[in-house]
Amino acid sequence: MRITRVDCHVLLVPNLDPSACSSAQDDLVVEIHTDAGIVGIGESDVSPWIGRECIRARGTHCMSLGVEELLLGADPMQPESLWARLYSATKMTGRRGAMICALGAVDMALWDIRGQALGEPVWKLLGGAAVPHVVPYASLLPTGHSRQEQRESLLHKVRRARELGFHAAKLEICWQGPYSHGGLQEPDEAVVAMVAEARAAVGPEMTLMVDVAYAWNDARQALRILKQLEPYDLFFLETPLNIDDLAGHAFLHDHSPIRIAAGEWQNTHFEFLDLADRAKIDVLQPDVGRVGGFTEARKVVQLAEDRGKLIVPHCWKSAIGIAASVHLAASTSCCPYVEFMPAELSESELRTSLVEDELLPIGGTIPLPARPGLGVRLNRDALQRYSVS
Repeated sequence: MRITRVDCHVLLVPNLDPSACSSAQDDLVVEIHTDAGIVGIGESDVSPWIGRECIRARGTHCMSLGVEELLLGADPMQPESLWARLYSATKMTGRRGAMICALGAVDMALWDIRGQALGEPVWKLLGGAAVPHVVPYASLLPTGHSRQEQRESLLHKVRRARELGFHAAKLEICWQGPYSHGGLQEPDEAVVAMVAEARAAVGPEMTLMVDVAYAWNDARQALRILKQLEPYDLFFLETPLNIDDLAGHAFLHDHSPIRIAAGEWQNTHFEFLDLADRAKIDVLQPDVGRVGGFTEARKVVQLAEDRGKLIVPHCWKSAIGIAASVHLAASTSCCPYVEFMPAELSESELRTSLVEDELLPIGGTIPLPARPGLGVRLNRDALQRYSVS
């Protein structure tokens, strides 16, 4: 089997809100075609225009070759060796950042092809089932242009998530720091108050997590709030500090009463080595599309297992990425949850309509996928509707 064509689709919702703290408003979807008629799909949470050019750009010398040029004519059944070739041949202009995200979409599509060709779901190719099912947590981003509107939105969504059968939910309280939702900032105590209200709304049985989106510049300031959050029994607190402040994260690990989670932006397992060993992060959050695809994500899983850490994949895109997270989690013994944006609680049209036959929770868990490859199909009408140049 040989690769005959690579299609890169840049997708954009028509009601784009640049002030929103949501990257689900756009998408890069990659389709890899073969001479056997099998087509693999992948996506990555990166600027779709930049990601597309990373794939399409021509190469000029042996240390900066073109991804599409390397893929054409290659054997898609060997995704790991092909990833190594692509990584090595693009190191001068790639190695980290957007190029690795682009390779993540490519790698995801290659594993999809391999699964379809062998008639097996991807999780079986990754080593087989390590768990009987996958547990999703509802990832909840509030809407609204005032603090009160966002508060009401988040409380509504967490109650609704419980009604939908989710056993766990993450509150996106992006009210502090440079990524504060809608540009609105509040005192640190507003974060504590919001968590207290959410806990009261859903009761003690539901697992709660919190994402503060790199809110604090100082680890000691973050620790002060983490101690105030301890009574509300959080499973983890995500991205409290600048992601490059490895020493600050290590300080929080040594003093925080709550697990610290991070890794949504990390590229390749090399960056996760820093998070695991120098920053002492408790919960590693590889995004399959951003980290470099399944080929790199499984290396992150291995280093987590070796160090007694948890894996909770990041995913804030479409049902393609959700499927990838589920397959990774199914083959991972230290993965208690996967991030899941419920379509019923999402404002993104790409999340709600991009694929057919998406993987859905049943009674709070997602059964192990049975269909070959990723097990999801593109909705061609949606693909055409949201495509932009």
